[in-house]
Amino acid sequence: MTNPYGDLFAARGTRGFALAGLVARIPLPMTGIGIITMLSQLRGGYALAGAVSATFVLTYALLSPQISRLVDRHGQMRVLPVATAVSVIGFLILLGGSWWQAANWTLFAGALLAGFMPSMSAMVRARWAMLYRGQPRLQTAYSLETVLDEVTFIAGPPLSVGLSVAVFPQAGPLAAALLLMVGVFALVVQRDTEPPVQAQDAATTDAGSVIRSAHVCVLALLMVAMGVIVGTVDIVSVAFAEQTGQPAAASLVLSAYAVGSCAAGLLYGAFKVKTPPHRLLLLCGLAIAATTLPFLLVGSIAALAGAVLVAGVFFAPTMIVAMSLVERLVPEQRLTEGMTWLLAGLNVGVALGAAFSGHVVDGGGARAGFAVAVGAGGVVLLVAMWGHRRLSAHDSPAWRAA
Repeated sequence: MTNPYGDLFAARGTRGFALAGLVARIPLPMTGIGIITMLSQLRGGYALAGAVSATFVLTYALLSPQISRLVDRHGQMRVLPVATAVSVIGFLILLGGSWWQAANWTLFAGALLAGFMPSMSAMVRARWAMLYRGQPRLQTAYSLETVLDEVTFIAGPPLSVGLSVAVFPQAGPLAAALLLMVGVFALVVQRDTEPPVQAQDAATTDAGSVIRSAHVCVLALLMVAMGVIVGTVDIVSVAFAEQTGQPAAASLVLSAYAVGSCAAGLLYGAFKVKTPPHRLLLLCGLAIAATTLPFLLVGSIAALAGAVLVAGVFFAPTMIVAMSLVERLVPEQRLTEGMTWLLAGLNVGVALGAAFSGHVVDGGGARAGFAVAVGAGGVVLLVAMWGHRRLSAHDSPAWRAA
């Protein structure tokens, strides 16, 4: 039996852009927590740190699809260096403002500009799509990219926190800025695998953002609800571990979620699934909703780790299915923007879930916080049902053959 992931890298240049994309996407999960760690040490509190971090996250979520839209029109080589330069300037303002104890508005200004960071996950997926459009290998590529996203969200935060605590407070965000520059440069110089700029007619150019498409909007909403689950699991797991007197066990719980998702993503990519994507979306939504229910019953760290592991199993496949749907539903010349809306939705959901569940935990304890994840699971199911109904019209022999 051939290794599908080995076949994936048979094409020339794939290893190079996959590695560059991995380096370039690590700064995203490093930055939010890095800002909080840096400012909490220097300004003596979490209110300002959280607000500045939220400014970065929300700016990124709003602007990254617009940057990707420009990439679709003008190409990665022309747009990514400019967006990266603006983001790095924002990092420098943020770091300088914290170093010299400048007014708070400088911190917010720096976070705002840092949010010009492009969605590097979407850029790499667009390169895979150019190589393997219409082939089963594209599903494998999307599976690999989802797993790599998980890896960066596992490794990025502890790396950023560790640098800021062990070296100096600004070290985490500074490392994120440097990795962003190196990764983007390494990607854009690989011109052979860059998706060509597709000619856009007047109707396409004037159509506005792809988020106006009801199909893309449904998938983006699905990602927001899934992000709420992830953000809630992060916060509530830490609170639950502290309340049970085992704060260090929180890292094991969160690792279980990532392990479940990564394993399922790799396994999903190794097989050719013949079920129509819209039906897979419904099945995944049902599974995600069902696997949030055990959170209400956990009474120990071991039980929580088991529940989180099972919940994580269905995260990566759902993400892969959603990306596959976007690849089919969005015009080829708008693909990068379409994928970025889903990734932006996921990040918004994580931020919302962390914020809302944090308030719930403060008021009612960790167990009350699990209700947020269950509610978000219900929303995932409702949106998946909505998406299944809308997308069933696209069920065609061409879809089954893809």
